[in-house]
Amino acid sequence: MEFQGGVCEGIDAMKAVVQRVSQASLCVDDEVVSAIGVGLVVLAAVQTGDTTADETWMSKKLVHMRIFPDQTGKMNRSVLDAGGQIMLVSNFTVAGQTRKGRRPSFVDAMGPAEAQIAFDSLVEAVGGQGASVVTGVFGAHMMLSLTNDGPVTLIVDSRA
Repeated sequence: MEFQGGVCEGIDAMKAVVQRVSQASLCVDDEVVSAIGVGLVVLAAVQTGDTTADETWMSKKLVHMRIFPDQTGKMNRSVLDAGGQIMLVSNFTVAGQTRKGRRPSFVDAMGPAEAQIAFDSLVEAVGGQGASVVTGVFGAHMMLSLTNDGPVTLIVDSRA
């Protein structure tokens, strides 16, 4: 395993689907467990081989990525600048590989026990960057409702 630019090369890396939202709520068993107003919904996959370097890179990227409009409408503000929150949701399907066949493969996703530890560590790292963070319930079947603002949707990969 080689490190280059603070990111582990030659293995799978932390991936996330990031959506800028005007509001979002997350339910488990018909009960709202998390809700935010303006902010980001982040569906994050931790994968086998993810390192603390991936976690650090991802946390900084999520908190400081400039995808909120400034006074001229240009995407020039971070979630912190916009006074928003981050809803961080563990989602192993983001790690799915669809190159072969018709059913996705999840062999790159980290196993549940270690994934929960890694995900919790990511949540702490994002909060450590100064962001207000809410989460879902790890491993639960969740129903996510959101209003995508823009729409702005990005795929963030700690390798890229």
